[in-house]
Amino acid sequence: MTAFFNQVRVQAEDFDVAYELAQLRAGNAKVGGIVSFVGTVRDLNEGAHVAEMELEHYPGMTEQSIAAIIGQAQQRWPIYGALVIHRIGPLKPLDQIVLVAVTSAHRGEAFAACEFIIDYLKTEAPFWKKEQTPEGARWVDARVSDDAALKKWQE
Repeated sequence: MTAFFNQVRVQAEDFDVAYELAQLRAGNAKVGGIVSFVGTVRDLNEGAHVAEMELEHYPGMTEQSIAAIIGQAQQRWPIYGALVIHRIGPLKPLDQIVLVAVTSAHRGEAFAACEFIIDYLKTEAPFWKKEQTPEGARWVDARVSDDAALKKWQE
C-alpha cells in the first residue's frame, strides 16, 4: 500500500477546497475516490440568530487529538490519506469552519472514514465554540445528535 498522506492544520485563515483536494491526491494513481466534508457557520442555531462564532483551541493538544482520530480511521479502513483543516478565531455565517477529506481506492472506505473522522472531531477534539446572539454570548456544547453519531462507531 502507498504511504499515508496525512495533514492536520488548525488555522485562522480560510482554505481553498479545490486546491486542498488536489494536493491530497497529487501523485497517487491508486486513489479511486476522494470524499470531503466542509462545515460552515450557520446563521441560526437552537432557535437563535448567530451573528458570529468564535472558536478557541488548545495548541498542540488539538493537532495531536486530530492526528489520533485520523490514525483510528486508518486502522479501520484502507485509506491512502486524510486531511483535516479546522479554523479558529472569529467566523461569520457562511464562513468555512472545517474541511475533512479522505482518499482511498474505493468510495465506500472513503465515505466511512470521512464520516468517522468528522463524528469524532465534533465530539472529541479540544475546541471551544462561543456564539454571539441577540441575547448575548453563549458557549456551545456538542449536540445530542453529535453524541449519537459517535456511538455508532463504538458499537
